[in-house]
Amino acid sequence: MVVDPGLWQEEEPSRRKRKGRRGGLAVMVSLLFLLAVIGGGGYFGYSKLRGHMPAPDYSGQGAEVVTVEVVKGDSTAAVGRRLREAGVVKSVDAFTIAAGEKLRTLQPGFYRVRKRMSSEKAVAALLDPKSRIGVVHVPEGRWASEIYAQLSEATDIPVKEFEKVDPASLGLPEFAGGKVEGYLFPGRYDLPPDATAGQLLGMMVERFKWETQKVDFTKGKALGLDPAEVVTVASLIDAEAGRPEDRRMISRVVHNRLKIGMPLQFDPSVLYARQKRTIDVRERHQEIDSPYNLYRHKGLPPGPISNPGLAAIEAAMNPADGKWLYFVTVNPTERRTEFASSYNEFLKLKAKFDRWLRENPQPQN
Repeated sequence: MVVDPGLWQEEEPSRRKRKGRRGGLAVMVSLLFLLAVIGGGGYFGYSKLRGHMPAPDYSGQGAEVVTVEVVKGDSTAAVGRRLREAGVVKSVDAFTIAAGEKLRTLQPGFYRVRKRMSSEKAVAALLDPKSRIGVVHVPEGRWASEIYAQLSEATDIPVKEFEKVDPASLGLPEFAGGKVEGYLFPGRYDLPPDATAGQLLGMMVERFKWETQKVDFTKGKALGLDPAEVVTVASLIDAEAGRPEDRRMISRVVHNRLKIGMPLQFDPSVLYARQKRTIDVRERHQEIDSPYNLYRHKGLPPGPISNPGLAAIEAAMNPADGKWLYFVTVNPTERRTEFASSYNEFLKLKAKFDRWLRENPQPQN
């Protein structure tokens, strides 16, 4: 057989090149494998050693007081990172080991702890109710003035600072007409320790907007109410309701009276005008000259008389079915309210309340 020299010369260098590549690749793979074995052994060896080494930690109660926030949804490790960043604990590992499962019930909020605490002491501090600061529970139906006093007590910010806040700076809903009353949403708040009076009130207004973002205020049109009037009716409801089931029934009384042009004659509106609370409202109280005196003035007051919650806002647009025109809290101790459709029925309810008053005398205001 005759071999073509030209073909031979074409193939031979290529074969040698491929062999060289294969050889080089094999050496490289071998080296990488060797490095992996050595490196892996070093890693696993380090890990094993690390498992027997205590995590860095401080000792003792700590020194300088600092405030740390626990955010909703934080894991134990996330809390540990916040503490480490604040200089409270030395390492996240030591903190998570000390905490174990103990922080499962830890509530979001602000906590006073100390720098350079041992992890065990830090865990104990977080679980101590005295460490938690700035927690305020604002119930439904409170006046703005009462909320100012509550916030002042929790923060040491003078009440006058809350009174001086410009409503235009709070981001109030447009339909609020620049009025703060009615738009400080009730609920639990964790107050930032460095917040100003304006920022705290802004938090409450923002909460109102967030809580009511799914409320269909247009439903009030069927009852002749614009959004501001819906909040006003809700404020009357929460000022009177002793129990959750009373809200829609009180709403019906409001709408029944408005429909026939009957004065609302709500005692809480008189108390709001006087800015003094009492259970025993007398005729002398009803003589006050104020547009909030609903014994003298028909229709709704010029604005909310309290700060209502979501349930009252919904009840204002969804009254219960009924012909009631009257209601009386016949037993304030039990927060028991009864309803009537006629004046004679109302007198019977009033007699029950008068009997309660005789048995439970109230301070004369």
